[in-house]
Amino acid sequence: MKNIIKSLLAPAVALAVLPFMASCETDTDSNPTLQHPTSFVLNTPAYAENNVYDLANSESVNLTTTQPDYGFPVVTTYEVQVSLNQAFTEVTGAEVPETVNYETLMSTYDKANMDVSAEEMNNAIVSLYQQDFGGDPSGKVLDVYVRLAAHVANADNSYCYSNVIKLPVVVSYIATMPKVVYVAAESIHGGTEGKALAPVFGLDAQWYGMVYMSAGASLTWGDADAQDNGAAVTTFDDQADAGLSEAADGGIAFANAGWYVLHFSASIADNTLTSKLTVYPGEAYVIGTVMSQSTWGHDPATQLTAPADASGEWVSPEFLAGGELRASIKVPGLDWWRTEFTLYKGDLYWRNCDIPDNWAVNVGSDYSVSCSVGQKLYVNFDYDTGRVE
Repeated sequence: MKNIIKSLLAPAVALAVLPFMASCETDTDSNPTLQHPTSFVLNTPAYAENNVYDLANSESVNLTTTQPDYGFPVVTTYEVQVSLNQAFTEVTGAEVPETVNYETLMSTYDKANMDVSAEEMNNAIVSLYQQDFGGDPSGKVLDVYVRLAAHVANADNSYCYSNVIKLPVVVSYIATMPKVVYVAAESIHGGTEGKALAPVFGLDAQWYGMVYMSAGASLTWGDADAQDNGAAVTTFDDQADAGLSEAADGGIAFANAGWYVLHFSASIADNTLTSKLTVYPGEAYVIGTVMSQSTWGHDPATQLTAPADASGEWVSPEFLAGGELRASIKVPGLDWWRTEFTLYKGDLYWRNCDIPDNWAVNVGSDYSVSCSVGQKLYVNFDYDTGRVE
């Protein structure tokens, strides 16, 4: 299961599958044909010849390139990839850390002259070093290899890679807060992939989600920035009689099967990232007008009924009135609106802004679900999808 969560954390080059444009046998100014270059030039900065980049104490690293020859001027997106090995490992599909020896930085650029985030580069190199050698590389002068991946938006066949350049750098371990949190277990998404948790609305460094855990399953988690960045659960609190314990694979073992709400929190002190997982009973509710609530909140009368396992659907009571859908996962100690969700194109959409009026007015009509008397809410919390009918 560690391999599943690690594969999530390794940034991958996403390939779009939409057609770029129509083409014909003869290029014209109004309908040019997209060429497919195999490479392009990344210049070695003059600074790198006689200097060492102190990444932890720098804002950026300037890189310049020449746009790939796509046959005509077109907006190009550049991704920066770094490695400790000049031979970048090529794989097809998901990048697995055990076989991939590079990382793709999170930020992308659309100019041939780009100021690359020194912090992102620093953290990626620290992660690669820890994977290969363990320990802390802070203060060591390392040769780092850099290349660019370029592509044109909505053209899956436009990807090409630059030459590789070498930069001498000094890095430092810097604890960073996760931006996204994923969890994985044999009972989540069939054990084939992880699941993203939702940020708690209005509270920094907190995430939540509903999962089904089979008896004896181990839960692992990680962030989207790095495989090893201090992101181990420091403490866990069992508020659901889940029978939590440390698992042999480094995760958290659940002795008892069932639906659970996970509540993660994280903090940084003395350059160390610490985290806490609290596990609560799995509970979800319909809120407000459609349940004729005078005081909106988590009420036993409006609670969804849980299925037997991850393959089933949660089902709400019948709606008592017409109106807009409002629903929420219960995280004890948090207001219902901090963990609210609606439906957007069949997927659960987690609240991420103030809603003084309603979803239709404050977010948009596409995020507002109109309900009628007698209808019910059906939710698959394994894949976070739902419907009203």
